[in-house]
Amino acid sequence: MARIAVFHSALGVRPGVLDAAARLRAAGHEVLVVDQYDGRVFDDYEAAGEYVERVGFPELMSRAEAAVAGLPDGFVVLGWSNGAGMAEYVATRRRVAGAVLVSGALPLELLGADAWPGGVPVQLHGTDGDPFAQREWEAALVAAVEASGAPLARWTYPGSGHLFTDPSLAGEYDPRATEQLWARVLDLVGGLPA
Repeated sequence: MARIAVFHSALGVRPGVLDAAARLRAAGHEVLVVDQYDGRVFDDYEAAGEYVERVGFPELMSRAEAAVAGLPDGFVVLGWSNGAGMAEYVATRRRVAGAVLVSGALPLELLGADAWPGGVPVQLHGTDGDPFAQREWEAALVAAVEASGAPLARWTYPGSGHLFTDPSLAGEYDPRATEQLWARVLDLVGGLPA
C-alpha cells in the first residue's frame, strides 16, 4: 500500500481527479486529494488560467506544501498539468517515493530547486498533440531526472487531449489511453516499498 497525494489541474477537482482517487483506493492505496481551490471548479481553461494568475504560483505552491504537511515521508505525488508542477514542487521539498506527472512538467529552476532528488522515480504521461505541452520544459525536467540517476519512464499517447483521463471532458477524454496510463501508474505505485 502506498500513500499518494493527488494534485488537480488548473480546472480544479474535476471528475477525472475523483476517478483517479477511486482507482487508487480500489487498488488498496491511501489517497489524499489536494484541493488548492477550496472547492472551486472550472469548465474552461481561460477562466481557470485567470484564477491561477490572481492567486499566483507562489501561493499555490505554498498551499500544495501545506496540504501534505501531515503525510509521513515516502508518499507518492501525482498531478495533472498545473498539478504536475505542484507535484514536482512537493517532490523537491519532501522525501517522496515517486512522482507521476500527467500533461505537465516544469524546469526545476522555476521551482527553486537545483536538482531532482536522487532515487525518486518519475513517470511522464501526455498526448502527442497536447495543445498546452511545453516540450522544452519537459526536456529540462527529463535532463534533471536523468542527471540524478533516478528511474524515468515517458509515455506519449496518440491524440490531442490535455486532460485526456477526465471522462467529463468529452473533447479530450481518451478511454484507451486512460486505461494504459492507469496500468502503468498502478504498476509503479504497487512496486514501491510500503
